Amino acid sequence: MEFSIVVPCYNEEDVLPEFIKRVQGVIQNKAYSDSEVILVDDGSSDKTWQLISYISQQDSRFKGVKLSRNFGHQLALSAGLAESIGEKVFVCDADLQDPPELLIEMNEAMIAGNADVVYGMRTSREGETKFKKATASAFYRILKKLSDVDMPLDSGDCRLIRRHIVELLSDMPEQDKFIRGMIAWMGFKQIPHEYNRDARAAGETKYSLSKMISFATDALIGFSMLPLRFSAYLSMTMLTFMGLILVYTMFSWVFLDSVPGWSSTMLVVSLIAGIQFLILGVMGEYLGRLYIQNKKRPLFIISERSVQPKLQTNNLDNENL
Repeated sequence: MEFSIVVPCYNEEDVLPEFIKRVQGVIQNKAYSDSEVILVDDGSSDKTWQLISYISQQDSRFKGVKLSRNFGHQLALSAGLAESIGEKVFVCDADLQDPPELLIEMNEAMIAGNADVVYGMRTSREGETKFKKATASAFYRILKKLSDVDMPLDSGDCRLIRRHIVELLSDMPEQDKFIRGMIAWMGFKQIPHEYNRDARAAGETKYSLSKMISFATDALIGFSMLPLRFSAYLSMTMLTFMGLILVYTMFSWVFLDSVPGWSSTMLVVSLIAGIQFLILGVMGEYLGRLYIQNKKRPLFIISERSVQPKLQTNNLDNENL
């Protein structure tokens, strides 16, 4: 198999029919006919799985994978990568913000650049709020600044990767996955492909503010030791500060004959307690992730697969879906 197209899906019944038509248009191209499309249902509560089952039974190039619950985008993507067999694997979402036609452009760039990874670099983001654009831009730049890995700016999970990259990802069984960071960490030859990111074709974004914060936390903690180092630096600073307070207290007791006040005492105690809790919180976050990792639970559970053994390549219109 030359190409695998891996698509995580979560409550995408509104946009999935149009996405399938667009993908079929891509793989009708003779150069991309040796392809499989893996649609991963990440515990959807709408008709996403019914649509996936239907297309996979009608067109054997499509393969449906249903997870037993909502494991999250990164683990759904991991499930799709584990199911793929193509020599080149293209990753995109079903919302058409990263159009499936990018496969052709990225493959040409991969061949021309003899690259192992071609990642999408967004030059614009249509249909997104100013808040989302600002926070996304800040996230990528802060992560690049703080991370121990050279993270590419303004790039999501949409990318084309070779088979050996997929196999290396399968050998990295982290629970809190940040796949774009894991790929960047590997090295090899990785080149950007610039494109304009479209607005969602239908439906609503599944990334709430809390999910974005959680995703950013996974990225920072997974690829930076700075929070732990910050705790150490903060502890040393507080130790120095307390030493100065001790010197001042002794000086006041000997030369000024002053009695420490209640407010100043409470201020110092509160400050020390607050710093201690902050340090314990940061350490607890790392220890908690080690605890979860050491359980060695499976990253995801596949409850069902839907495939059609016979090759049928007829296009399906929206009415059928």
